[in-house]
Amino acid sequence: MMHMTFYWGRQVTLLFDFWRTDSWPSYALTLLACFLFSAFYQYLEDRRVRLNRIAVGQKPAIADVETPLLQRKVVGKFSAARIAGTALFGINSGVGYLLMLAIMSFNGGVFLAVVLGLMIGYLVFRSESDDATLVVDNPCACA
Repeated sequence: MMHMTFYWGRQVTLLFDFWRTDSWPSYALTLLACFLFSAFYQYLEDRRVRLNRIAVGQKPAIADVETPLLQRKVVGKFSAARIAGTALFGINSGVGYLLMLAIMSFNGGVFLAVVLGLMIGYLVFRSESDDATLVVDNPCACA
C-alpha cells in the first residue's frame, strides 16, 4: 500500500516497481541517486539559461525585465540555439517531473535528498548568474 503521509524508513519503492530498497546500502544508494539527479536538474537549468543568452546575443536590458511580454524577437525563429534550448527545456521538464514523483513516495529521506540536491546544485551551478535573466526567461511561478 502506498503511503499518504511522510514516513521515515529504509523500505521505499521509487518511481518503478523494480526500484525497491530493502537494506540500508540500497537505501543509501537511492538517496545518493536522488541527490545527484536533483543537482543535475540545476545544472541543466543553468545550461539552458546560458544557451538562451547566447541565442539572444546579449544580456537583457532593465526594460526587458520590467516588460517580459514585450521582448525583442530573436533573429531566426528556428535557429540551432533555439532548437537546442527547446530540447534542453524538454529534458529539464522531464527531470523535474521525475523528481516530483520521487518526492511523492512520501519518504522523508528521499524528500531531504532531493531538496538538498537542489540546494547544492543551485549553489554550485546557478548562484552566480544574475536573477534578472531568470525573471525574463521564466515568468511562471510554478517552474
